Amino acid sequence: MNWDNQDKDPWGGKNDAPDFDDLIKKFSTFLGGKDSSSNKGSGSGGGMKIPTTRIFLYGFFAFLIIYASQSIYQLDASERAVILRFGKFYEEQQEGLNFRLAGIDERYIENVSLTRRYTQTNSMLTKDENIVDVTVSAQYRIANLKDFVLNVKDPEGSLRQGIESALRHVVGDNTLEETLTVGRENIAQEVQGRLQQILDIYATGLIVQQVNIEKTDPPAAVKDAFDDVVAAREDKERLQNEAERYALTIVPEARGQAQARIRNAEGYLLEVIANAEGEVGRFTQLLEEYEKAPKVTRDRMYIDAMQSVLSNTTKVMIDVDNGNNLMLLPLDKMMQNSSSSSSLNDILNRKGDNNE
Repeated sequence: MNWDNQDKDPWGGKNDAPDFDDLIKKFSTFLGGKDSSSNKGSGSGGGMKIPTTRIFLYGFFAFLIIYASQSIYQLDASERAVILRFGKFYEEQQEGLNFRLAGIDERYIENVSLTRRYTQTNSMLTKDENIVDVTVSAQYRIANLKDFVLNVKDPEGSLRQGIESALRHVVGDNTLEETLTVGRENIAQEVQGRLQQILDIYATGLIVQQVNIEKTDPPAAVKDAFDDVVAAREDKERLQNEAERYALTIVPEARGQAQARIRNAEGYLLEVIANAEGEVGRFTQLLEEYEKAPKVTRDRMYIDAMQSVLSNTTKVMIDVDNGNNLMLLPLDKMMQNSSSSSSLNDILNRKGDNNE
């Protein structure tokens, strides 16, 4: 389909966009090259020959595009880059789009927010000249990327050597028992502090976040004997805990029994005093009645005494005038009293057994 006006776009608007070929022509004219129209018809056979200048410009623009794609790059939020220009530190680049001179600048990219972990196991000599196998782990990250890249050839290798050095120094200041039991946390803290000092001295750019003593074991040759010692120590602690628990239960019980006996003694004291006071009051009243009527009171006291004595005996004496006294034996009462006394004896015997 042909258009009426070649200078307008298909929708009727005028096309004002610059032509790439026109730009090439202008740029080649500026460089002193000949216009492409002067080369029309040249060459054998009447074919069109592309100017050398245009080929050069096309190649130049292609090179610029490729070079720009190699020079422009993007860093994530957790990444940082160190740029070395001609072997010297130039700058440290942050997240986002960044530029470098490809082929000239050296680029080192590291994740500075990543927490890294290293674990190693070594045999150490303790303060009391015993050997112990210690497994230690360290968590660290890059705090200064410039120092990490430039100051030390192998920062993480320096970290491994620093852990071993700090651990040997700290374990050498502790006994075997402290290393294997209660002193592990203190050892980890001291190792972390000493390791950070070593890394700061060498300016490795690393920061130690945490050091843990994962495991401490005696050498395999003496492990069985050490396990026996540990088992004996645990039995000792268990027996001590049981004794303390028994003391906590028996002491309050004994105190309760003591308080109960004190209360019983106090009650018995009050009872005896009350009975004595009652006897004194009764005797005082009896004395007053005796002073009023001595004979009647005396006869009454005699009758009461005889009643009290005779009521507890199974023999009855009958006084006969002008004859021998007659003794009456009430067998039914005797049998009843005998059974009552045997039952009373059984009760007393059982009570005695319980008291024993």
